Amino acid sequence: MPSLTKSSEDLLKIGSLVFRSRLIVGTGKYPSPQIMREALEASGAQMVTVAVRRVDLKNRVADPILGSLDASRYTLLPNTAGCHTAQEAVRVARLARAAGFSNLIKLEVIGDQKTLLPDTEALLEATKILVKEGFIVMPYTNDDPIVAKKLEDAGAACVMPLAAPIGSGQGILNPINIRFILEAVSVPVIVDAGVGTASDAAIAMELGVSGVLMNTGIAEAGNPVMMAEAMRLAVEAGRLAFLAGRIPKKSYASASSPQAGVIRT
Repeated sequence: MPSLTKSSEDLLKIGSLVFRSRLIVGTGKYPSPQIMREALEASGAQMVTVAVRRVDLKNRVADPILGSLDASRYTLLPNTAGCHTAQEAVRVARLARAAGFSNLIKLEVIGDQKTLLPDTEALLEATKILVKEGFIVMPYTNDDPIVAKKLEDAGAACVMPLAAPIGSGQGILNPINIRFILEAVSVPVIVDAGVGTASDAAIAMELGVSGVLMNTGIAEAGNPVMMAEAMRLAVEAGRLAFLAGRIPKKSYASASSPQAGVIRT
C-alpha cells in the first residue's frame, strides 16, 4: 500500500495552492545560510516563511536569506513578524506583494513583547482588510476556538494556533484547545509556534491538524539538518497515525492474543 502522505488524495490545500509536504519551515536563526539550505532540503518542506522586515527587498540576490532560496523550488510565504498594530501588519503585507511576493501572507500582529502572544483584535481587523485586497491570509493566532472561527468567517485561508509561546519549545500545551479549534472551523488548522522536537510535531499531527510550521525547533537544534529530517519524519508519521486511527485508551489490560478458541491442556 503506498504511503498516504504521497497520495493525491491527501494533500495540504491552502487557498488555491496544493502541497505534498505538511511541514512549513522558517528561515531565521540558522547558524549560516548553508546550514539553512541543507536543513530546508532535509525537511522536505515546499513552503518556507520569510520575515519581510528582516530581509533586503531591494537587493534580494545579496540578502543572506532571500539570496539562498530557490524560488522555483519553494513557495515563499512572507510574514509580518515584528508588527504590533493592524495598520503596520497591513502595510508590511502590501510591501511584500509590491516587492514581488505572491498574495500569500502569514499574518502576525504581536500584542505583548515578552510573551509574543498575538493581539487577536488587531489580527482580525488586519485579516478583514487583507482578504478584501485579495491576499491569501494565514493568521498566527492563540489557541482559542472562538477567535479561530472569527478568522475563518473573515476569510482566512487557514488558522494557525500556537502550540506554546514562539520559540519556547514547550510542545503542545493545550491539546484540548486544538481539538476544539478543529471542531470549530472547516479551513486547515496549522500548528504554529512552540514545537521543540519531533515528538511534539507527531503529537500535533495525531490530533488531526493539517500541518505544522516551525523555525526555532530546527534552526537552534544541536544539529539543524538532522532535526529537520526528524521533523519531516515525525509529521509524516503523525499524519499516518491520525489517518489510521489509534486504539481506544483503556483502564485495564487487554490480552494481545484472544482467549477464544484456545486449546486447554
